[in-house]
Amino acid sequence: MNISSTIMKATMLSTTIFWLVIISEDFQEEMFPFVLISIIPISICCALTIFITIVPFFSCINKIEITNIYKKYFPFYAIVIFCLCFYGIWESHFNVYPISFFVSAFFTCMQSWTWIVKDNMLPETQSKQ
Repeated sequence: MNISSTIMKATMLSTTIFWLVIISEDFQEEMFPFVLISIIPISICCALTIFITIVPFFSCINKIEITNIYKKYFPFYAIVIFCLCFYGIWESHFNVYPISFFVSAFFTCMQSWTWIVKDNMLPETQSKQ
């Protein structure tokens, strides 16, 4: 399982989504240094989220079972993450910064599952799909 590349991809995706939402609503030129600085906490959040919520599903299995785990647990994971993110947005009264955080967290978590599954599939199972 190539977790480091997944974390790097997740960090870039999350940073892009986070700042695109903010740019569309409330961005001033003096905020640009924060775009670069924000990569550090975003990468920490992505790493913790991947290690705590996604890696345990895939840590003790062989490669053939990965698609079964993805098909079985991913829908429930997506529902729970969506509900938590929506609740966070609701409680923030739809403020732009929490919206950008929760939207980037949701899409990054969903895409991280896909990256981990794709990285761990056997070549013969990839060609069947």
